Amino acid sequence: MRAVRIDVFGYDLSYVHGRYVMSGGRVIEVLPSTVVRVTTEEGIEGFGEVCPLGPAYLPAFGEGARAALRLLTPAVLGLDVCNLGAVTAAMDRALMGHGYAKSAIDTACWDAFGRSVGVPVCELLGGRVAERFPLYFAVPLGPVEEMTAYVRARAAEGIHRFQLKIGADPLEDVARARAVVAATGPDDVVVADANGGWRLQDAVVAARGLNELERLFLEQPCPTLEECLLVRERTTLPMVLDECIVDVHTLLRAHEARALEAFNLKISKVGGLTRAKLMRDLAVELGLRVTIEDTWGGDLVTAAVSHLAASTPPDALFTVSFMNDWTNEHIAAHQPRSENGYGAAPTGAGLGIAVDVDALGEPLLTVGG
Repeated sequence: MRAVRIDVFGYDLSYVHGRYVMSGGRVIEVLPSTVVRVTTEEGIEGFGEVCPLGPAYLPAFGEGARAALRLLTPAVLGLDVCNLGAVTAAMDRALMGHGYAKSAIDTACWDAFGRSVGVPVCELLGGRVAERFPLYFAVPLGPVEEMTAYVRARAAEGIHRFQLKIGADPLEDVARARAVVAATGPDDVVVADANGGWRLQDAVVAARGLNELERLFLEQPCPTLEECLLVRERTTLPMVLDECIVDVHTLLRAHEARALEAFNLKISKVGGLTRAKLMRDLAVELGLRVTIEDTWGGDLVTAAVSHLAASTPPDALFTVSFMNDWTNEHIAAHQPRSENGYGAAPTGAGLGIAVDVDALGEPLLTVGG
């Protein structure tokens, strides 16, 4: 199962609701996504995708992924795609860091591996233990009326878990959270996510005002783990961490400091499915819950997310995002597709979706042949 050819494609993804607004004035409308196709000597193809959430969310950006892939693809050529450990080691030797770019190759190898043995990727990641799982939708930062209307519209579509974007003026954010919680049902979950946008003082003010709200979780109030810990000392809200959990070491450090009950496991943030599986399994053993997702992406990212989620014990799975419900463009017929607020992993071999390569156009890069 040696890789004999690797192609890199690009396409744009636009946000289905127009403008995706986060703290710090960050606004997303259209993002460049990158697709990797790995072809083996047997003619089996595997696909992966990476789409960073702009240049100011994490230390990652769209053109950076494509530049990194020029260094990474030759290092993987000729390797057995089923030997994910060897593929990971080769990429790490070729380029330090840049796990987001590596994730597209890693996912493509998992896809090819699954196709070669005729089983879905979730079976290789630990087995399909969840036939379906609850999905969340992010609520862009904006006026209270717009945010509550957005929540009601998504609830009508079957969504009952919401990630409320905050991180602006702390008192206004408290008003936003109160209004959204009031607009949701008694079984709904609301996560107030500042995306690290508050200064410590503002985070403490906000946490004090949010403390009374049931069904509310607080996510990444400040940029660093140390600041989030100081906020945690001043609130009883369950804490979810995201941007400051980037690998096994930061996860263990946060757990040792008793900083969290859950964290967001973004596949590209940690370098791909191989390392995401390791962190997921560690979280299960530590008694933590995980949200399975990625920074952004289309059908391929969603398929990878679905397989990791399906192989996660349901009692350890907090929630999941299907990014292809958030975007207009589709390269695999909008598969996998959510249904009434729930998702499931495809049952076909590999990622279980069929990519329309013609829709991607000519490759940006090809190595091998």
